[in-house]
Amino acid sequence: MSVAGWLERGYPLEMTELRVQSGAVIALRLFDIAYSIDLKRVEDLWSQGDGRSSSRSRLSSTPPKALTFDVPPVLLTMNPVTLEIAGARYQASVSARLYDFGVVALSVRVPATNLSWKEYSGLCDAVDQAIGPKAESALWKELLDQIKSSLLPAMLRPNNSTLEEDHLVAIVQKWDKPVIGAELPELIDLVPILSGENRPLSEKARKDLLKQRFSYYEDDLVVVTWDRAFIYESRSDSDVSDILEVANAQLLEFRYYDELLDDELPRMYELVKQARRATNLLAPRRFADLARKLYTLVAEVTELTEKADNVLQVTEDVYLARIYLAALEIFRVPTVSAAVDRKLSIVRDTYAALYAEASGSRGELLEVAIVVLIVIEIAIALLHHTV
Repeated sequence: MSVAGWLERGYPLEMTELRVQSGAVIALRLFDIAYSIDLKRVEDLWSQGDGRSSSRSRLSSTPPKALTFDVPPVLLTMNPVTLEIAGARYQASVSARLYDFGVVALSVRVPATNLSWKEYSGLCDAVDQAIGPKAESALWKELLDQIKSSLLPAMLRPNNSTLEEDHLVAIVQKWDKPVIGAELPELIDLVPILSGENRPLSEKARKDLLKQRFSYYEDDLVVVTWDRAFIYESRSDSDVSDILEVANAQLLEFRYYDELLDDELPRMYELVKQARRATNLLAPRRFADLARKLYTLVAEVTELTEKADNVLQVTEDVYLARIYLAALEIFRVPTVSAAVDRKLSIVRDTYAALYAEASGSRGELLEVAIVVLIVIEIAIALLHHTV
């Protein structure tokens, strides 16, 4: 019901302000910790600790045939933490989700109950200031160290990458009065909670923030931006936050390999120069060794990026598919993925050229060897003839 509708029914103006009866603010932080992770081993290792629980993630409100994980990640329940946020203490639940392509997503969920919309919006900003990307908080390092120390045997080629992604998700499950999700932007100002800005934004900036919004039932609404999202979902088993996490995990994985290839290409060019400066006898082997190295790099990057690209299989759930594809676009996942593909193409072309040069050099050496053998035979024949 809109504000005008409430006023027409005789409600006083002060009653038109919505209150959040129940909800949460989720701070999400993702890290690339290994080349790949053995998820079955993760479950075994985590179960050895007292009071620890794990489960294979699935989308709870979506039929498996409609939208499902290719390789279901492992969801780990961690010990809750007490946070000091804006002068108040909050007991926050903590979980970690591990993906087989080497990414861990840490999630800190701060509960929100019986708050006015202004108070709830302030809580979102306070959570961001306390444990967001600009906060000087040791929380994320402590949580990540717990994961690494407990699960190191399950990690193949662990790394110390400093790359990370973060997202803040504001979730409302129940209001103090009936609300139609699609009408929420008329009843409350979603812009501050989506932008994190206290100053008024221009009309164009406001429209851009609210552009990617979705609603399927009367009692739901999803608005997605680059670093924040708002979700109104009266059911407790919404899959939208999981969808946003997957998109962030894909972005992080592609960013990791984009930077890896950025570092590798200059080294590759230098190795090619060194191989071409080698003597004729050593050149074929140098070319072949370098070609094998580049082939291994291409195979590894291709394998992991394909896993990341296919982590979520979308078939029939049009609503979640729209949110998922919109999140990928907002997070620039296709752009970063295309950059990785272009750099892989350069490496593949270099590999092919080196392989061709190695084959050509071997052919030249074989021709020289044949000529030398023929000369030796002629010399021996002449020597026998003179004798």
